[in-house]
Amino acid sequence: MTIALTSPVTGAAQTGLTSPTFTVTADTAPPGNPGKQYAVTALGGTQSGVVTHSVAAPFTTNFTRPAILKTLGPLNPITNVPRATAPNKYSQITRKGVLPLAGQPYQVMVARTDTEVPAGADVADPTSVRSCLSFHNGAMAQQSAGYGDTCVNGIL
Repeated sequence: MTIALTSPVTGAAQTGLTSPTFTVTADTAPPGNPGKQYAVTALGGTQSGVVTHSVAAPFTTNFTRPAILKTLGPLNPITNVPRATAPNKYSQITRKGVLPLAGQPYQVMVARTDTEVPAGADVADPTSVRSCLSFHNGAMAQQSAGYGDTCVNGIL
């Protein structure tokens, strides 16, 4: 995997946050969720009330790939169409301890992006794979504040 977060991570625009940055350190992923994980150890910019990673309030992001990468299967001898192959699934999951009510213990919020790449597309159409991801991440970055607003106020 070519994931290698450099610290600090510049946060995308969000309502109420000014120039957010996140200092990260490499972490060990939890069992059953292998990959490259990073924990937020310091905050920059204006992020009033936000806490960094702790046992009670985790603040991590974890990138994973399939344990066994799939390749395009053999062609059906009658139809000349590749046999069905499950896609390769890549994921990013971010966990953040949040307070559900003042004075209550933290609960874990989860943000997840899954990317399923059909086996064979990595060879036959890598530019389209990259284009899809470019658009996906660009759209999320462009709409980051609006997405955050939606997660807070429920208005889409």
